[in-house]
Formats: sequence, structure tokens, C-alpha cells
Amino acid sequence: VGKQYVIVNVEDLADVPAGTVVDYGFVMENGLAKAVKNDSGLKVLGGGELNVALTVKAAKFSASAKEAIEAAKGTAETL
Repeated sequence: VGKQYVIVNVEDLADVPAGTVVDYGFVMENGLAKAVKNDSGLKVLGGGELNVALTVKAAKFSASAKEAIEAAKGTAETL
């Protein structure tokens, strides 16, 4: 089947307090994404708006997600 990722859009992170480190564990603990079988980690997509500075750690980022995170003065770290 190939790799499956837990998907989250940047807009799903809009209510997270600034300065938070957002990673797979944070997303799952806070119910920000649905679990998938045999997942290969977190993938962040660029849907919506993000206006808070976050440190986001994920297996994959879309180009637009990375831009949105960095435009909000945050950091996108690929694991």
C-alpha cells in the first residue's frame, strides 16, 4: 500500500498556543488528526491560515505548509 501518514493542515494548528512544539504525539493526544493504520508519521499540509509561531516536527511537509509555518515566524523541522 505504501506509506500512509497522519495528515494535519496548518489551519488545524491555528488555535495551538504560540511557542508550542507540535509533533506526532501532540497531534494524536489533542485529537487534531485521525489515526491511520501502519502510519509513517505526521504529514503537514498547507490548507488554511496559520498566524501563531509554532515549532512543527513532522515526517513530511508540503511546500505551502512549510511556507505558512515560516511566515508565522515558526519552524518546520523534518524528522
